[in-house]
Amino acid sequence: MPRNEGLIDRALRIVLGLVLISLVFVGPQSVWGWVGVVPLVTGLVGFCPLYAMFGLRTCPVRN
Repeated sequence: MPRNEGLIDRALRIVLGLVLISLVFVGPQSVWGWVGVVPLVTGLVGFCPLYAMFGLRTCPVRN
């Protein structure tokens, strides 16, 4: 599977995912924190299906 996320994009997604998931255990303890699994997984994998659908890419093109 080709990657379509750059390094900064991936790092931000991982941090955002972890912050949202932490809301399940601390803070308001809302179930909505599990939404953080989506950015966490896409950040770890390096591929975002929505980016692919819209033809977006933050990863530099390899020659």
